[in-house]
Amino acid sequence: MMKFTKWNFIFLLGGIIVYIADIGVDFWVASKYFYQGQYFWAVLILCFRGLSSLVTQIFSYHWFKNDWNGTHPGKLDWIFLVHFFHCGIFIRYWFALKYGCQAAFRQDSSGDVSETDPPNIIQKQAIDVLTDINMLRVFKTFLETTPQLFVQIYVLMEYNNHNFYQYAAIIISFCGISFSMVDYQISLRKSLPDKEELEALPKLVYLFYKLLTITSWILSISLITLLSVRSSVIVLILLWSCGFAWTLKQHTTFCKSKEMEYLYRTVVGIILLFTFFNIKGRKTKAYISIYYATHTLVTVGILLVCLFWKPAVIEKVHLTIVSGLTVISLVLGLIFLAVYYKYFHPTTYCKQRTFFDEVDRRGGDNMEVGRFQNFIMQ
Repeated sequence: MMKFTKWNFIFLLGGIIVYIADIGVDFWVASKYFYQGQYFWAVLILCFRGLSSLVTQIFSYHWFKNDWNGTHPGKLDWIFLVHFFHCGIFIRYWFALKYGCQAAFRQDSSGDVSETDPPNIIQKQAIDVLTDINMLRVFKTFLETTPQLFVQIYVLMEYNNHNFYQYAAIIISFCGISFSMVDYQISLRKSLPDKEELEALPKLVYLFYKLLTITSWILSISLITLLSVRSSVIVLILLWSCGFAWTLKQHTTFCKSKEMEYLYRTVVGIILLFTFFNIKGRKTKAYISIYYATHTLVTVGILLVCLFWKPAVIEKVHLTIVSGLTVISLVLGLIFLAVYYKYFHPTTYCKQRTFFDEVDRRGGDNMEVGRFQNFIMQ
């Protein structure tokens, strides 16, 4: 098992600061929209914030409930109360700071020890708690940050009113997505004992692959929304339905209860609107090829529709610049995707002599399968 280092602890502190700042920025942007009389966009920004917070609180509480499994009935009452007031993430950060401090600063570097020894148990606790936080950040990224980024770009193009807070919100959204992606991959490598740690170059390649493909897709959806909000809604609902149907076909087993599993699959459908990840322990080559081939065709179709449909809108939003950025982002994103899966995507040779992707769970092991191995982003 990889170790929880002092650098991990420092980044954990930074993550807490970013999380608190993100809350403040959401209300700041919403207040600016209210001040300008754009009440719909203000309410929409807050709705994204409320939706992501509600979903993450639900998952966080159920994880506490499953982990403690009746061993701390009294504590579950106040844990529920804290989550009811949407502060559950701060409890998780408190545990992360507690175990992270012990793992990073209070242990002797005595070499390799077995997993039953106290030092290794503390390391596992620190990594597991941080992993749960990063899993929740993935939910937040695609339920709040990415949709807000889409709204900000759309408003910028629709009203052609360039304000400092709009650019600030867009930059913060991009940073939020970037940190979420990298932190998630770091947690992946640390949580699975058969994976090597993600080094600097693979981190950058993975980061640019996700960031550029998501940017291209958000710009495309913003363009089609400018032309027709109804068409944009239809496209998004259709794609979400396809993603949700795929999760049903995969028979995911992330949650212990049937209700939570369907909530998970609903969230997965939303995430699949923006990026690909494998939700089941299978090879991803065919799935990811189909996914990005579909996104490429839809993006090209949107650009062609914008080119031949409404010249007035094209002139207003400078379609040449936006479409150029869309194409460049898509092409570069696919190049980084190919490079990552060609040179940096890890595979594992298990006891059954079968190659698996990052998401795989080893069927022959007696180890308990953790949450993170049921939800591994690609």
